[in-house]
Amino acid sequence: MAFTGGNKTGSPTAGKAGPESSSKSGPDSGYFRRLGRRLTADLDVLDAEELAETSEASGASRAAECHRGEEVTILGRLRSVEACPKAANATVEAEFFDGTDAVTLVWIGRRRIPGIETGRRILVRGRIGDRDGTKVIYNPYYELRENS
Repeated sequence: MAFTGGNKTGSPTAGKAGPESSSKSGPDSGYFRRLGRRLTADLDVLDAEELAETSEASGASRAAECHRGEEVTILGRLRSVEACPKAANATVEAEFFDGTDAVTLVWIGRRRIPGIETGRRILVRGRIGDRDGTKVIYNPYYELRENS
């Protein structure tokens, strides 16, 4: 007779779930687990998870899944902004992070862009490129979003 992995039909415990097999349910079953995780987890990890969830909920692409040559719309936060005001090739560069991967945003011919500042949430549209092994978007279209 082959083993089926279940109880015999004549067994008194057949089809019944014992107390050891039931999981705790109720209004606070995962509350303390989530609370403990939020209190002990690294803030950068929690921020990255929140950014990724917000980005996914908005319908934007995830930066980690974007490849060179693709036209993308991504939502995230600017980690750093740097202006390179040399007369011949003025640029503003910003490190954009959506919770999954970083993308460098480069605005050519600009010395400063109002609203583009560290910590700002923005929606960015453009074509992903590659510069020295990192993802980059040149002269992206952007929409400033409220920080949450």
